[in-house]
Amino acid sequence: MGGHEKNYVQKALEDNWVTTAGPNLPGFEHDICQHTNSRHAVALSSGTATIHLALRVLGVQPGDEVLCSTFTFVASANPILYLGAQPVFVESEPDTWNMCPETLHKAIASRLRLGKRPAAILLVHLYGMPAKMKEIMAVAQEFGIPVVEDAAEALGSRYGGHQVGTFGRIGVFSFNGNKIITTSGGGALITEDEQLAEQARFLSTQAKDPAPYYQHSQMGYNYRMSNISAGIGRGQMEVLEKRVKQRREIHTFYRNQLGHIEGLEFLPEPKACFSNRWLTTVLLPAPHTPESIRLALEEENIETRPLWKPMHLQPLFEHHPYEGDNLSGKLFERGLCLPSSSSLTDEELDKVVKHLKRLLEVT
Repeated sequence: MGGHEKNYVQKALEDNWVTTAGPNLPGFEHDICQHTNSRHAVALSSGTATIHLALRVLGVQPGDEVLCSTFTFVASANPILYLGAQPVFVESEPDTWNMCPETLHKAIASRLRLGKRPAAILLVHLYGMPAKMKEIMAVAQEFGIPVVEDAAEALGSRYGGHQVGTFGRIGVFSFNGNKIITTSGGGALITEDEQLAEQARFLSTQAKDPAPYYQHSQMGYNYRMSNISAGIGRGQMEVLEKRVKQRREIHTFYRNQLGHIEGLEFLPEPKACFSNRWLTTVLLPAPHTPESIRLALEEENIETRPLWKPMHLQPLFEHHPYEGDNLSGKLFERGLCLPSSSSLTDEELDKVVKHLKRLLEVT
């Protein structure tokens, strides 16, 4: 916590604004718009709910296809299934580990040859690293397909000087407890389209018609963020830039301390990209495996995690279309996420480095 969160929460408690209404909600949405330079923001209960509503308001229907990054957490893809649609997974490229523009183009052309026109493109800014938005947007515009940016891990990241989430029709953020800032649980969508924002807000509160009684003409959801959570978010937004600075410093520390180890690779930061470095990730040198290193560090009370297992390799999605060369699968076999919390002390960081050097046989 940054320190001011309790002030917003205390005010909400004093004024009895404890549910999904109250001044913190528009206040938090305003803060998000200010930071991202967006016209509209809608605060919701989770990043997953936000993706669900983003696809819903863009008109994704049962039986539609949505092109989706394969290298991501399952929460990116599950909302496609919620709508009765089908994900078509698109492989990453090596510069950012995000959706490959060339593979995306091939995937669209392939689906069109089968008589299937994708309803949307759902790309992910993985581990806070911006995707190649110039090239991806060019492909999307060529075929006239709307883009949803899953920036759940990338609040504070920029591409070409612009905040991620602002390139597509809708951008999505998550404020889960493990993100760079948190509302304990929550998410938000941003858009330049007032109609899309209003439709998302309407659907998030059970789609209640404007009547003096409870009347419903559409299926809605209980997805609105609470005023208490929004109060936490307002305090967190005040320290977002500080958190980005801390995460980038942690990444720089790891790179400076471990970058000389032969075969150990860090995710680079291409020229147009500014990453919030939500998590510092490494590719391990052979013969070391992520699981062997993870278990060895766990014995020292150091928590690490493997990279996301790609969606096209998940049992849930094994029968869904996939376009690519399995780059993400190869990254998964070598990759590890290092401790990256903003609350890490210098002593804890030194401990991680010390044991990694020992395990990788570096003196």
